[in-house]
Amino acid sequence: MNSGRSAGQVPAGPFVPAPVPPSAPQAGPSSSAAPWPPHDGTPSGRPALRPVPPAPRSRPRLVAAVTCLVLGTGLLGGAAAGAWLSGPGTDLPGAEEVFDEGRMLWRELPVDDIFPPELTGEGAGPGGADRRWIRVAVAPDSDCADAFDPLLSEVLSPAGCHRLLRASYLDDTESSVITVGLLFTRADPAGMSALRERFRAQSLDERTDLLPRPYAPEGTAAEGFGDAQRAAWTVRVLTDIPVVTYAVAGFADGRPVPGPQPADRAAEDGQDSSVALAGLGHDATGVADRVERRLRKAADRTVAERS
Repeated sequence: MNSGRSAGQVPAGPFVPAPVPPSAPQAGPSSSAAPWPPHDGTPSGRPALRPVPPAPRSRPRLVAAVTCLVLGTGLLGGAAAGAWLSGPGTDLPGAEEVFDEGRMLWRELPVDDIFPPELTGEGAGPGGADRRWIRVAVAPDSDCADAFDPLLSEVLSPAGCHRLLRASYLDDTESSVITVGLLFTRADPAGMSALRERFRAQSLDERTDLLPRPYAPEGTAAEGFGDAQRAAWTVRVLTDIPVVTYAVAGFADGRPVPGPQPADRAAEDGQDSSVALAGLGHDATGVADRVERRLRKAADRTVAERS
């Protein structure tokens, strides 16, 4: 990412990712898509030639001409089929190639394009109230060391950690602080789909032992935001680009929260916990939504430029 960094922003330590399964590429284009089978000249995929009926003995030249015509047509048809299977269409960018390009967006986009200095959310607060969040810290792009609770790190490890981007925001009333992150993985589409299905089937995004950690550099309004202050969070596994989006919110005054809630639950009508009443579920969801939206728009521009 291209940007100057403020004081107090410290890169994360070394990261030793869990082994990535063979289906997830370590670098470069994804390799999980099966190539077109080579055309071997067999008549498979086109109608078989019908046998030529025997001709009267008095017309040997006509029979020979017809036979040559039929065989020639068959050979031309086979060549045409081979050209169709390996023709110009294979030069167009495939879904997996575009997917893999999304992995590199982290280094192509300026910081302000992904984490703008200000995010606004019309109707994004409790009761449809407007929200506004001010950026207070941006982490240097890094590996994934210490970004997640140990069990969440283990759950995410099959996807691999290609690069991690993080920023922290303060709401305009200075009552809540939110860290938002984009984990660019090494996984291919099948790997991301499998990870998303695991989150859905096992409700992993609702477990309080699977939380992302705040980014809280000293000298910023987020410096008191530690693990004990985490109040609401959201984790989303994307499948059209190799990214896991997350956000975690807490009280800006640094008070500990004994019972964090998933952001979606905290934002439900009728919730009366301190986390819900303070709108921290809305904050985590609102910031994650807007950052994810900006990333998707950047990915769409990349696809359009290649079309």
